[in-house]
Amino acid sequence: MAGMFEPVPGGGAAVALDEVEVSILRSLAVQLLELIGPGPGGEQDPDPLAELFADGPSEPPSDPVLQRLFPDAYGDPEAVPDDQLKAYSAEFRRFTENDLRAGKRDNALVVVRGLDALSLDGEGGAVLKLTPDESKQWLGALNDLRLAIASRLDVISEEDTDLLYRLPDSDPRKPMVMAYLWLGGLQETLVETLMG
Repeated sequence: MAGMFEPVPGGGAAVALDEVEVSILRSLAVQLLELIGPGPGGEQDPDPLAELFADGPSEPPSDPVLQRLFPDAYGDPEAVPDDQLKAYSAEFRRFTENDLRAGKRDNALVVVRGLDALSLDGEGGAVLKLTPDESKQWLGALNDLRLAIASRLDVISEEDTDLLYRLPDSDPRKPMVMAYLWLGGLQETLVETLMG
């Protein structure tokens, strides 16, 4: 089971992780939370109805990772000089981005909380068991983490991913590449587990 998700009775998934893997996953999830940010007001609004109807941003984020996590709904308005598409994208973003951010935050928090709840055994490992709902949230968080790393590595296509395998060990991007590939393996086995 090491490094691969497997089904558990009653639904859900389990994976054996060692202390280093737990530390890496937690660190990446916390970094994702920091990148996504605390939410519209930064603090909990005492009026939940007001927060529900709060307008989100209408401009795309400037950070390339956030652009990848929160893409324009109607193509790339910068690449297509169509004012109508820009207006549609801005309007769509205004009404959806806050909810998208909240969902991504919730998924990353499930990862952090799940890892924090683990009790490492005497050999420095543990088995993480997820419910079906937690499994779906982990899948979303793993996808977001891979998108974030892919953005930093300038991975756009399958050919870009193929080039990563040929990087020399001396390349400073190598640790990030290893994390990207490892997360891909986790994601793939979790998808297979959930579909099986």
